[in-house]
Amino acid sequence: MAKRSLDGGGTSPTAVRNGTHMRADRVESSVRNWPGLRSEYSWLPPDDTVTVTRPNQVGVSFSAHRRVGYEVGGRARYLAIPAGAVFATGLQEVRWAEVTEPTEALEIYPDVDMLKAVADPAHTGMVEIETVTAGHDATMLGLAAVIRRTHLDHDGDLDAMHASVLVHRLIEHVADHYVRPRPRWTQRSGRLGRTLVDRIAEFVDHRLAEPLTLDDVAAQAHLSVYHFARAFKNTVGMAPHEYVTMRRMEAAKTLLISSRRSVPEVAYSVGYSNVGHFRRLLRRYTGFTPSDLRPR
Repeated sequence: MAKRSLDGGGTSPTAVRNGTHMRADRVESSVRNWPGLRSEYSWLPPDDTVTVTRPNQVGVSFSAHRRVGYEVGGRARYLAIPAGAVFATGLQEVRWAEVTEPTEALEIYPDVDMLKAVADPAHTGMVEIETVTAGHDATMLGLAAVIRRTHLDHDGDLDAMHASVLVHRLIEHVADHYVRPRPRWTQRSGRLGRTLVDRIAEFVDHRLAEPLTLDDVAAQAHLSVYHFARAFKNTVGMAPHEYVTMRRMEAAKTLLISSRRSVPEVAYSVGYSNVGHFRRLLRRYTGFTPSDLRPR
């Protein structure tokens, strides 16, 4: 059987709004209302002011931070945040300070009634989102990355069916893993378990600079290529090749911000020898060109 290359082929929204693209030194933010949740996207340059994450949300930090101030419930501490980390906020807001690197985050506020209906079908008692700090959840990362694309691409609206399916998957995942009391968990038909997706994501992250095929990744799940590709997309919201490319572009974005490596060096470090192709993918997946991410 021929191997299928995970090289970023196929279609993906272009991260361009009104003919322009983003710059790392400019604030970008947008809000979208979905049938069952609200999403808020932010790109913030380094800032010493205090920002707040409101209660009852689950979000992803697409940016890496060596050290930020984090306060919840009157308890303050410092955190190192890897890119892709998941945060969940319960009944108390979170306050952020001393942010010395750019911040890119997507906050998702599920409809409480919809979340309750999924987590507690008997409609007895209340459900509450648990507080999670810098968690690892590749399923949530993938679903959030799909929503982020719609914020980055002004032509990126999903049709009603696609949006509905995405929201239901996300609400179900939040209900399964981020609420209390925790519902009795059952494997959802046609999807991969969170632990398996996290293991696949770790495998991908360790191989970003190397050639990867669909066969390589499917082997980690001990599934046929066909069944793996279908179950992965049903779970994460994007095809395996899109997930791999997304992770490569996120790694490249971090390197371009935090190091002085040349663009060809960064491209090579995440598996691309064609710099032009790398530039196009970076802009498509992140909204930035390499020069937009360099200090001015």
